[in-house]
Amino acid sequence: MTGADAAARDSGDEPAAAASDLLLSETVRAESGRIVAALTRRLGSFDVAEEAVADAVEEAVREWRVRGIPPRPGAWLTEAARHNAMDRLRRDRVYRDKLTLLAEPLREEAGTDAAEPDERLPLLFGCCHPALAPDAQLALTLRTIVGLTTAQIARATLQPVPTVQQRIVRAKRKIAAAGIPLQIPEGDDRRERLDIVLTVVSVMYSEAHLMDGRDAAADRDLADDAIWLARVVAASLPDEAEAHGLVALLLFHRARESARAVDGDLVLLGDQDRSRWDRSLMIAAHSSLRAAAALRRPGRWQLHAAIAACHADATGDAGTDWLQVLTLYDMLLAYDRSPLVRLNRAVALARVDGPDVALAEVDDLEPALAGAHLWHAVRASLLRELGREDEALAADLRALELTANAAERRLLERRLGRPPES
Repeated sequence: MTGADAAARDSGDEPAAAASDLLLSETVRAESGRIVAALTRRLGSFDVAEEAVADAVEEAVREWRVRGIPPRPGAWLTEAARHNAMDRLRRDRVYRDKLTLLAEPLREEAGTDAAEPDERLPLLFGCCHPALAPDAQLALTLRTIVGLTTAQIARATLQPVPTVQQRIVRAKRKIAAAGIPLQIPEGDDRRERLDIVLTVVSVMYSEAHLMDGRDAAADRDLADDAIWLARVVAASLPDEAEAHGLVALLLFHRARESARAVDGDLVLLGDQDRSRWDRSLMIAAHSSLRAAAALRRPGRWQLHAAIAACHADATGDAGTDWLQVLTLYDMLLAYDRSPLVRLNRAVALARVDGPDVALAEVDDLEPALAGAHLWHAVRASLLRELGREDEALAADLRALELTANAAERRLLERRLGRPPES
C-alpha cells in the first residue's frame, strides 16, 4: 500500500479519492506539458523542469485525496511545480543564480489564450527530435507532454520499468549534451519534423489499440491521450493538413473501438456490429478530414484517414467500396511504401481482383514480414479462401507462435477451433 492509499483509507472517503485521482489525471494531461515547457524556457534545464512537475503530481495525489480538490487544479499544479523547481535550485549551486527567474508566478505563461502559440509545441518537437531513437521519442513524449508516470509508460508499452527509466534518462541527457533546441522548426524542416511528431502520436494510439481488450481502459486510457495530443498539434498548427489528417484517422479508429473489443476479445472489422460504432466521433472525424482536404496538400495521414472513412461510411463489409479503398492504397504508396501498407493493400486487392492475385502480392512481402504474425494471419485467410486448408492451418499456427498479445492469441485460437489458453 502506498502512502497515498493509506491516506485515502484513513480519510475514510474512497469515492472522493477516486474523484480526486480522476481530476488529477485530466489536469496532468492538460497542464503538465505546458508547465514543463514554461519552466524549461526560464531555466534552460529540461531535467529540473520535468522532475519538478513529476514531484508536484506526487504531492497532488497525496494532498487532494486528503484535503480535497483545490478550486483551480491547474494553478495548484503550476505553483507546486514552481516551488519544487526553486527547492531543487537552492540545493544546486550551479543554478542558484537562476532563482530570480522563478520569483514571478508562471500563471501568465500557462494561459489558455487560443490566439497564442501553444508553448507545449516546442517541447514536443524537442522530444521528437530525429537524433533520438523512436522508442525514446515515445517515452519522453509520454512522460513530458502527456504527463504519464514511468510505471504508466511501462504498462502502456509493455516494457520493464527500469528499461523505460533508462530510456528517458538517456534521452534527456542527449538533448542536453547535443544542445537540441526546444523549438518549432521553420520552413521545409518543419514539415519533415512534423511527420515524426505525428508518427509518435500515432504510435501512442497504436500502443493503446494493441493492448489486451480487458486491460485497455485500465489506469489512463492512452488512446484518449493520443487523440488529445493530436488535437493540440492540429489546433496549434492549423495550416498543416497532415495534422488534421491524423486527428481524423484517430477519431475514425476510436469510433469503432467499442465494437472492436467485446468482453476483452478482438472482433475483426468485417465481423463488427456497426450499430456499436460511435457516430458522433465519426462526424468529428469527417470534419477534420474536410479541414485537411481544404488545405490541398495531400499526405499519408490524410490517405490513411480517407481509407478509414470508406470503412466508416459502408453499411457492412459487403457494402464497402473496395475499389475506392484499393485506389486510396495505391495513392498512399506514393508516400509510404512500407511492407505493412503493402500488406493492408493486399487485403483490399483480394476483394477487387481475388485472393490468388492478393496472395502473390503477400508472398512477395515474405523477406520483410516473415517474422510478423500479421503477415501469416493475412496469408492464412487468403489460403483458406482458395481452399488450401492445410497451408492455412500452418500459417495460422505460425501467427499464433509469433504474437505475444493475449487478445490476438485468443482470436487466432478461435480461428483454429482451439479452447483459449488460461
